[in-house]
Amino acid sequence: MKPHRMRMTHNLLLHYGLYKEMEVFRPELANAEDMTQFHSDEYIEFLRMITPDNQHEHLRQLKRFNVAEDCPVFDGLFNFTQIYTGGSIGGAVRLNHKLADTVINWAGGLHHAKKAEASGFCYVNDIVLSILELLKVHNRVLYIDIDIHHGDGVEEAFYTTDRVMTASFHKFGEYFPGTGHLQDVGQHRGKYYSVNVPLKDGIDDETYERLFKPIMQKVMEVFSPDAIVFQSGADSLSGDRLGCFNLSIRGHAECLKYMSTFNIPLLVLGGGGYTIRNVARCWTYETGCLLGCDLEDVMPANEYSEYFGPTNTLHITPSNMENQNTREYIDGIRTRILENLSKLPARPGAPFYQVPQDLVNIQMQDTNIQPDLSEGKDRGGIYLDDDKSEDDSRVIKSVTEPFDTNIQAREGTENNTDENEEKSTEELTDR
Repeated sequence: MKPHRMRMTHNLLLHYGLYKEMEVFRPELANAEDMTQFHSDEYIEFLRMITPDNQHEHLRQLKRFNVAEDCPVFDGLFNFTQIYTGGSIGGAVRLNHKLADTVINWAGGLHHAKKAEASGFCYVNDIVLSILELLKVHNRVLYIDIDIHHGDGVEEAFYTTDRVMTASFHKFGEYFPGTGHLQDVGQHRGKYYSVNVPLKDGIDDETYERLFKPIMQKVMEVFSPDAIVFQSGADSLSGDRLGCFNLSIRGHAECLKYMSTFNIPLLVLGGGGYTIRNVARCWTYETGCLLGCDLEDVMPANEYSEYFGPTNTLHITPSNMENQNTREYIDGIRTRILENLSKLPARPGAPFYQVPQDLVNIQMQDTNIQPDLSEGKDRGGIYLDDDKSEDDSRVIKSVTEPFDTNIQAREGTENNTDENEEKSTEELTDR
């Protein structure tokens, strides 16, 4: 989850010239009050005050909030959460105000964080917060997750509502976080509004598409969302250091391209990805797809060319690993999910009386940020504003990213959740 991969992605976007096709804005930092729209007050206060220097004084809270090992304390932790969360919330606000049709925040997508618990290097769940923001204006929001890990934090938050449908395509079995069974379909008013697609090792482009498109077509038919949040975790690519799928970059991007054909407001977020040269490749290509730009396979020279070795091509070749997802297995999953979706009533309605205030001030967002193509160790072709420091710079078609936070961690390998503690969304669902 190192921000270095964000820097590499933005540098590649710059050298492909994609920034010329985008509106770039600098979102407002999310504050503690914004975060407590979902997270508990005690948890956010803990994130605000904990540092590497004082963590030994708060051992009980470290354990209580699961901030250890896979979710370590590091310098600038709270600021890091402010940046990526502000990007996602700010993107949702822009969609609410119809200032963009598609917003990208590759720094977002931290889908494991719970109401009062960090998990899998996810501290603040920017996805849940951005969905809550979208629900202020949109009756129904669809969440799609193609990260190799189950989007447990988002599913848990909306498990009992019919205004948010979550669809997660993930590795299932002895794999973090261990959730996302086919039979986990939601509860109460949210029954059948949680869609879990459990997959086995080695799934390839053809098999993935044979599941993804029919399922999502049915979802769009029965749920008819007003907005979509798409988590595009790149650890489902072939060759990922922690992954075990065999998707090409084109196969991964095909999911995003398909959902963009429905012409519904779309918030695109990042997520996992641990072979960082392929993460940058994937998110650059997917940005190009959203912009309708065909990118040359031979990458332009850039400040990170040596990281992309041994080849300088945009696309990767999948391996010859065995695909354990047999046709019978895939057909069985698809049939079961389509049957569940057929049980849904006509699309749910939610009367509005007064639209709540935006979490962030749309007037405070800097727009039309100009890119800096300077080469060199310190600048690296990052989007910069002459009046702001590099640490505070980030990009979004309307793209946002954090930089220079020294993080050395990855998504977790265990989840010790004691109970299903979810944020109530009844205020929104019952209005």
